[in-house]
Amino acid sequence: MIHSMSGRRAIVRFSDGRLQEAEDEIVKEFPLTIYVNGEEFATMVCTPAQLEEMVVGFLASEGVILFKRDIKSLEIDESRGFAYVELTKQIDTSPLAYSKRFIGSCCGKSRQFYFQHDVKTAKTSMADIHLTPSQCVELMKSMQAESVLFKGTGGVHNAALCSAGEIIAVRTDIGRHNALDKLYGYCLLNDIAIRSKILVFSGRISSEVLTKAAKIGVGIVLSKSAPTDLAIELAEDLNITAVGFVRGSSFNVYSHPERIIEEKER
Repeated sequence: MIHSMSGRRAIVRFSDGRLQEAEDEIVKEFPLTIYVNGEEFATMVCTPAQLEEMVVGFLASEGVILFKRDIKSLEIDESRGFAYVELTKQIDTSPLAYSKRFIGSCCGKSRQFYFQHDVKTAKTSMADIHLTPSQCVELMKSMQAESVLFKGTGGVHNAALCSAGEIIAVRTDIGRHNALDKLYGYCLLNDIAIRSKILVFSGRISSEVLTKAAKIGVGIVLSKSAPTDLAIELAEDLNITAVGFVRGSSFNVYSHPERIIEEKER
């Protein structure tokens, strides 16, 4: 059973001073329950596309796997909403193993709240990559131009993995974390080196989004929205360049501005 990502629905629209019958495109929500080694691990509510990528990216983000070779088999049963993953190793699938919060230090600099697995899987970026202002603006425009589902529904987040000059992959989901997991899974399944890549994102840069970007391993995050203060602190600690409000021909650089260089310097 193949699910489309959206559907048409009869609605009543108020426009031009009057109520009238109309149709609207509505994005779909799809619950997917993941079983790992026969044990229920998590249920995700997502947009029903690139589910294999999402599962792989999610498990990598959670620290369950490091490489695609850690997965012995992966089966998606879309008709029932299940994903069955068999690993080449045994893991502790108890809730406490992946949800216990504690206060730790990030690179020895600042005290933050983390999930236990975040500390194990978030990476300090070693990316040696630079962007000019025009490249930042063009990458955002390119991602938005490919955001077909958002244009139709207005109800999804978009994320793109890019090199300095072009978009490599765009993923869409109702959940911002899911969109990032799909990109992460895409990279793992296709053996794509991430160190020199850029993440372009449609939503705000929260601490959770920044942590997810660190787990993926990118050095620059571009967003058309705002960052939070904790996200900026984490970006400073993790050596990630956070760029927000990329709109039109302007943007703000909130951390590690040395990666954004003037055109004449290239």
